[in-house]
Amino acid sequence: MSSTARTALEIRGVRKAYGSTEVLHGVDLTGRAGEVLAVVGANGAGKSTLIKILAGAERMSAGELRLDGERVELRSPHDAHAHGIRTVHQELTLVPELSVTENLLMGHFPRRFGGLIDWRAAHARARELLESIGYGAIDPRTRAGRLTVARQQMVEIAKALVSEGGEPRILVLDEPSAVLAGGDLEALFALIRRLQRRGVLIVYVSHRLAEVTELATSIVVIKDGRIVAETVPERTDENELIRLMAGRGPGRLYPARRPDAGEPLLTVSGLHRPGEFRDISFTLRAGEITGLFGLVGSGRSELARCVFGAEPAHAGSVTASGSMSEGGPTATSGSGATSGNTQLFRSPREAIAAGLALVTEDRKRTGLVLGLTTAENIGLTTLRTTTRGPLLDTGRRRREVTAMVERLDIRPAHCAKLPVRTLSGGNQQKAVLAKWLLTGPRVLLLDEPTRGVDMATRAEIYRMLDELARAGMAVLLISSDLTEVLGATDRVLVMREGRLTAELPSDRTTEDTVLAHAIGHTA
Repeated sequence: MSSTARTALEIRGVRKAYGSTEVLHGVDLTGRAGEVLAVVGANGAGKSTLIKILAGAERMSAGELRLDGERVELRSPHDAHAHGIRTVHQELTLVPELSVTENLLMGHFPRRFGGLIDWRAAHARARELLESIGYGAIDPRTRAGRLTVARQQMVEIAKALVSEGGEPRILVLDEPSAVLAGGDLEALFALIRRLQRRGVLIVYVSHRLAEVTELATSIVVIKDGRIVAETVPERTDENELIRLMAGRGPGRLYPARRPDAGEPLLTVSGLHRPGEFRDISFTLRAGEITGLFGLVGSGRSELARCVFGAEPAHAGSVTASGSMSEGGPTATSGSGATSGNTQLFRSPREAIAAGLALVTEDRKRTGLVLGLTTAENIGLTTLRTTTRGPLLDTGRRRREVTAMVERLDIRPAHCAKLPVRTLSGGNQQKAVLAKWLLTGPRVLLLDEPTRGVDMATRAEIYRMLDELARAGMAVLLISSDLTEVLGATDRVLVMREGRLTAELPSDRTTEDTVLAHAIGHTA
């Protein structure tokens, strides 16, 4: 990109305070047309607040914002949209009960006689749009809530490009690749480069530092509400960025694994759910961290929900063995309804009673109740054990929550009384983990547990999983991050189009090999 390119965005002296607490302290930022401006920082650094100001969702307390040299005030998301700023938030905003077409074209439907919506033309327009940005595999007639989180993310990106005002001048992407891998990730990168060539400024926020150094033309680092560094990929690397974000060196990201696999704690045999996966068999053992990798549409998340009893299976069995932690029941097999010789959990309640826990891929929608406090969220899974008759044993719950907040270092320290929605993404994820650890599980299933989480918090999560495995737990880590799925596990299961295609030792396997099995290009 030429240094003489038009200045598209100028942020000068921007401050933001909530009451007496200031979270942005005079931020200065400049972005040029056709640039990919990467913004990196740890959770709680101020990135989300800055994004909300650009999106018109929050108003700055002081400072100014200029677009193409003209000072503007963004009082609402409508104002930002009218000025050509589109934002794809990390948290999904689709209406799950509506189709992909309805989500994409809401307010812009083609019409015919008498103003009726021309649905044939609408579906064709939605399909054309999806194909134009490399996401043609998504059926526009599908209800958005039936899509995986990764495909919902693709629709969110497509939605940002649909407007009466035409293509955006500035596109803000907040963790757009967190659940993408393989061809879907390549399609996103190709789309970004096409928009660059057309002069769109891309503000790219991501914790995936390898992507940042590959895509960005310039990088700014934000820490504690201030810009602490501005650089370009050619003059930095991931270790330096981590040092700038954290104020210290990165240390070791993944604990050294020395697996000593014990007894089988969960055995899945011949599990089948029409249209999603078929004939799935694997075993999770005490003391072992098993990775599960697959591209979008491979069926990995659907498999986890089915094992946990959140979705029904057509055939197969799920058998849990071994006793739960002290005070819990003993589970010898899936105790749910049977079909022929099938043993399956009929509900998450039965799975929990058998010693299973599931951290879902979308913490905002299925992991937390955003209107409740952090303490209330952490205590949700143990309400039955913290009641005395019809009354809640508040003393016991307070002690349990306090212990978990300290154990997982959930911040701020007084977070128990705060609405969980006010916590940073990394601390929200820790709250979800705390909620499930209180059940004393023997088998922990985690679906994208580090999505939208900074490197320091990731390292904490990996360390905790290592400690849990060493204490005898069986862990299944589902991830679209190839580096993570190899670095944090002992072995990796690979899914492709609803089938398990490989089981590989993590310490003797390359990312290329895993990806080859995931796309079916093995020799």
